[in-house]
Amino acid sequence: MCGRYASSRGPEDLAGIFEVEKWEPEETLEPDYNVAPTKEVYAVLDRPLKDADSPRPVRQLRKLKWGLVPSWAKTPEGGARMINARAETVHEKPSYRRAFAARRCIVPADGYYEWVTGEQERDLEVEGKKKRPRKQPYFVLPADGSVFAMAGLYEFWRDRTLPDDHPRAWWVTCSVITTEAERTPLAVAPAEGPHTLADIHPRMPLMLTPDRWDAWLDPSRTDPDGLRDLLTPPPAGLMRAYPVPTAVSNVRNNGPELLKELEAPEEGTLF
Repeated sequence: MCGRYASSRGPEDLAGIFEVEKWEPEETLEPDYNVAPTKEVYAVLDRPLKDADSPRPVRQLRKLKWGLVPSWAKTPEGGARMINARAETVHEKPSYRRAFAARRCIVPADGYYEWVTGEQERDLEVEGKKKRPRKQPYFVLPADGSVFAMAGLYEFWRDRTLPDDHPRAWWVTCSVITTEAERTPLAVAPAEGPHTLADIHPRMPLMLTPDRWDAWLDPSRTDPDGLRDLLTPPPAGLMRAYPVPTAVSNVRNNGPELLKELEAPEEGTLF
């Protein structure tokens, strides 16, 4: 799954990486080293500009809330639970299928955090059963230091309790698509600990390589079967992982020190 990630790149940097045509300075976010559900996050999307003369889609960098609220939802309360959509079923689940067909985005990150648990605990988690507290956190990122482009969906939700001109009348929310974690060796693995992403967690965010960005963002592509071809995991051997301080487990902690690479898991934690 993807329940926490880091995002330190500024809008100018992201605009250059993704060839963004439009972003609003007032939507600038501070670097966030502990992005958690319901926070505002950056997303890249292709969409015609409001009130523009041309219907041409424009590549935009937008500020969205992480936790998708379907347009048909009566309240936004379920958004915090809809931070991830599974690649295997995103085309058919009522909460995601409309967005999958028409409102796809990229959620840029430095990398994501995941907590290693014992093999038996991971089996219980896959089965949806309760597990014991999280153990050693790891940070997973592209081995070459490039942006981690997570496949995402976005949606609009209208709060009917507010007037049209209210700044909170419309919510724009997003979800990150996940896939099965890689079972091939990491490009760079820690000296002690997991050697594959599947050793850390059975799921991972679906990373889009640059050759898929345009196709994924293209709103004219609406055929579910063709779109599902874009959900193929990237080539193996692109990722690295390393242990980080357990301070990241507390969402109130934030700062670059959370990305500090530890030589070994912290005392008292397990692989």
